[in-house]
Amino acid sequence: MWRYYELELHPTLFGEHALVRTWGRIGAPGRSKIMTFSELDAAKRAFKRLEASKRRRGYFVPS
Repeated sequence: MWRYYELELHPTLFGEHALVRTWGRIGAPGRSKIMTFSELDAAKRAFKRLEASKRRRGYFVPS
């Protein structure tokens, strides 16, 4: 099954940082989840943790 997983860091309007996760099957509508963090370091740690987890599960991130 072809699938995708996307991670993005964005600033919010209220001075926080949002980690946006989008996933699903290629060609079908995906799902999204937004996690907000008050500190950028916490958001980056969560990003790295999720990225490592998804790479272990076989998701490929093109360079």
